[in-house]
Amino acid sequence: MHPQPIFKIFGNPVYLYGICMAIGIVCCFVFLYIAMHLKKFNEASLDSVLFIGIFGTGFGIFSAALFQATYNYIASPQDGFDIASGMTFIGGLIGGVISFLGVWNLYMYVVRPRTKIRFLKAEMNATLTDALPFIPIGITIAHGFGRLGCFFAGCCYGKPTDAWYGLHCAKSYNIFTGGIYDPGAVIPTQLFEMIFLFVLAGVMAALYFRFKFNYNFALYAIAYGIWRFCLEFVRGDERGQFLGTLITPSQFWSIIMVILGVGYIFLQKYVLSKLMKHPENPKPAEDEQNQTEEIKA
Repeated sequence: MHPQPIFKIFGNPVYLYGICMAIGIVCCFVFLYIAMHLKKFNEASLDSVLFIGIFGTGFGIFSAALFQATYNYIASPQDGFDIASGMTFIGGLIGGVISFLGVWNLYMYVVRPRTKIRFLKAEMNATLTDALPFIPIGITIAHGFGRLGCFFAGCCYGKPTDAWYGLHCAKSYNIFTGGIYDPGAVIPTQLFEMIFLFVLAGVMAALYFRFKFNYNFALYAIAYGIWRFCLEFVRGDERGQFLGTLITPSQFWSIIMVILGVGYIFLQKYVLSKLMKHPENPKPAEDEQNQTEEIKA
């Protein structure tokens, strides 16, 4: 663990948490770029997904901080509303997905039909429906690196334990709250979740690229929702309460994720599958042209 700054840039401290988060975001977009190339997305389709994805990521980070600040304010209103009090991943996921879908639809149905700027109205051989099966793989990769950052930061730790896997990963100085707390050896829930997320990303990648599985968003929502709901029972940090003392906020959103994941199965099967353009499959006319070019060669 290393919750202290490792160096400064223009006087601003840089933490391993921030570095892990940045690495995760970069790896996410590199993966998406490679996946779209493998699936034959043209330049217009690729740029649209990446640029709007960058906006969604930025808004998701803001949303993650906003959700956590809201939870903290509800728990301790006397401390005021502090947007820099920490972040919660599920809040970031909700904000990121909503902002991405909002900007995407604004671009597709408002901007493109009316703009005269050539690169904004360039023909796209793929739509968001073609990218949805592999986008959650990139999100899961970024999330895994984020949990590694939590391990270094000393947040999101588990309950105290004497078991062999217990680690001192709840540091006395927390970079978010500045509070002093050291419970000793705790369950390293950050590392357990990191391993789970990387395994889940590998499973989704194998299903998609080998078996053309188009339900990864459902798989991600259901699998992570169940995992996070169960993990909350061994978390040792303050999670806040929801609906009295029945469940934590993260457990509430985990239930919502599972429900939405089940609903997505039907949405993909009966609606989205019909909107996919499948740019990786050449059209018959393209096949004939390619065969003609091969004969001429």
